[in-house]
Amino acid sequence: MGRKKVELYSLAELKRQGRKITMLTAYDYPTAKLLDEEGIDVILVGDSVANVVLGYSDTRPVTVDEMLYHCKAVMRGVQYSLVIGDMPFMSFNLSQQDAVANAGRFIKEVGVDAVKIEGGGAMVERVASVVQAGIPVCGHLGLTPQTASLLGGYRVQGKMAAQAATLVEDAIALQDAGVFMLVLELVPARLAGLIARKLEIPVIGIGAGVDCDGQVLVVHDMLGINPAFTPKFLRRYADLDGVIREAVQTYRSEVVAEEYPLEDHSFTMADEEFDHLLTLLGEAPSVDGDSD
Repeated sequence: MGRKKVELYSLAELKRQGRKITMLTAYDYPTAKLLDEEGIDVILVGDSVANVVLGYSDTRPVTVDEMLYHCKAVMRGVQYSLVIGDMPFMSFNLSQQDAVANAGRFIKEVGVDAVKIEGGGAMVERVASVVQAGIPVCGHLGLTPQTASLLGGYRVQGKMAAQAATLVEDAIALQDAGVFMLVLELVPARLAGLIARKLEIPVIGIGAGVDCDGQVLVVHDMLGINPAFTPKFLRRYADLDGVIREAVQTYRSEVVAEEYPLEDHSFTMADEEFDHLLTLLGEAPSVDGDSD
């Protein structure tokens, strides 16, 4: 049987089977195509594109239009993976109407399979309104980068019992609001495992331990493109920073030394055509048939 498109129900079935779900970010066509071809279940077009690719200091400046642009590129490279578009800061915070309208753009203009909305508490109503409009939503609790300043910065959330209880309550509330999946970021492993057991929907961890139903990483981080980013939870599966730097250094030295390009890398033009060109330009034909 050939490979099938990953659907929302497929993820719930994977949780029931106990098979871990794989999820990575992608922001462009070639990366998305690679991840899709290598069997990644879910591709997240994260608002992390803001700081990872676009050079912003954090995720908050990225706009809906910028997110849609990157989602379109990713969708062109995907056949099988389920694609989630991240709703950026202030695209859902102000009102239910804004939340539904902006989420609708991801579905209608791009065709992603779902959107992701950060936060619990007051955001549960926003999530519910988007789901009621017929748009699948992935939740996101724990460290929520869009509002990290309110959480004391980029730090583990839920280490104290009272805060942990709130996370459990928010997770249940989001499930009740209709989310099909929940991302937990920077949450103690025991707490994440407890939430995963309490929920029927899949729980995906990033810095949330082994007991989640799946894992997500930023692809640039796991490939070592940004070696300065070294959180405890990150495992690097490659050192592309070193590979790219070495390749660039070699290219630069070969161009300067006139070792690249060589004759094998060049295209030819017939002597008579080059002489004809010189005649058209009012210049003398090449000497001894040498048109190089």
